[in-house]
Amino acid sequence: MSHAQPLSPDARADESGPVRSAERFERRLEEGQVLAEALCEELAEVIYGQDETLRDVVTCLLAGGHVLLEGAPGLGKTQIVRTLAALVDGSFSRIQFTPDLMPSDVLGTSLVVTSEAGQRDFRYREGPIFANLVLADEINRATPKTQSALLEAMAERTVSVDGEPLALPSPFFVLATENPIEMEGVFPLPEAQLDRFLMKLDLSMPSLDALTQIGARAHEARRPTPVADPDTLRRVGETARQVAAADHVLRYAARLVLASHEPDGVRYGAGPRAVQALMACGRVRAMMAGRPAVAVDDVRAVAAAVLGHRVVLGFEAEARGITPASVVESLLERVTVEA
Repeated sequence: MSHAQPLSPDARADESGPVRSAERFERRLEEGQVLAEALCEELAEVIYGQDETLRDVVTCLLAGGHVLLEGAPGLGKTQIVRTLAALVDGSFSRIQFTPDLMPSDVLGTSLVVTSEAGQRDFRYREGPIFANLVLADEINRATPKTQSALLEAMAERTVSVDGEPLALPSPFFVLATENPIEMEGVFPLPEAQLDRFLMKLDLSMPSLDALTQIGARAHEARRPTPVADPDTLRRVGETARQVAAADHVLRYAARLVLASHEPDGVRYGAGPRAVQALMACGRVRAMMAGRPAVAVDDVRAVAAAVLGHRVVLGFEAEARGITPASVVESLLERVTVEA
């Protein structure tokens, strides 16, 4: 049996030097690419005909952000989150938002309990927000008071209980849904909360082929085998944050955001958080392609989903049929890359 020889001083220096660091990053980049592909493929086995949307959901998950998903009932919104939770071996909870839902129903509450010695004390009972993946179903049906209960959780990853912050599980991912059909008895999300979502995605009606596949499935989809665990997810997220970004790419993202304020009919455009979102999602897209640096095309690929819900139109623009999507499309055509 052979024994490893001790490293020479030069070899030890090389082990921790820039060459080894680059090799380690390449391995981690490959790990992230493989994980992203596995997540997309496994989701596509359960949700038919929504490949691009599933790719965007995985992008947000690995970027450490949250998703607002809009679509008619029955398109698989709940199944996406449930499947993701199984794939990353994380905890899952579903919160059905209704007009009578209270903040304590989401965050948890302190209860008076009596010990065996007869002493009374407060004990905190965690709410359903304490999970790795949370489905906030029909979020716009709850009152603004309850909607605001998610703000701190989504932005800070903490929940305040009796003035003390409690950390939420890591990773923490919220997928909120809206039903675009029934508009009675809903409370539109305030812009401050919309800005907390990394992306807003629209689930479209599946194609004929996808509907045929759905009809042919005579039983519930199998529970997928985990392809990662929360530790792996955190490690891959850290790898994505280390993907390099050249100055011209950063400036392009910033110019897109600034330009979103300029078109006629726009009350106000995207803010600084949008630049962070563009770059976070762009870095994940680069990692998914196995590249160590963000390209302008990565930013362009995520711009519609990142900027659309951050562009607020005036009444006249809406009356003329202008939509946030058309505004972002015009930005991508007009804003050029600086050399």
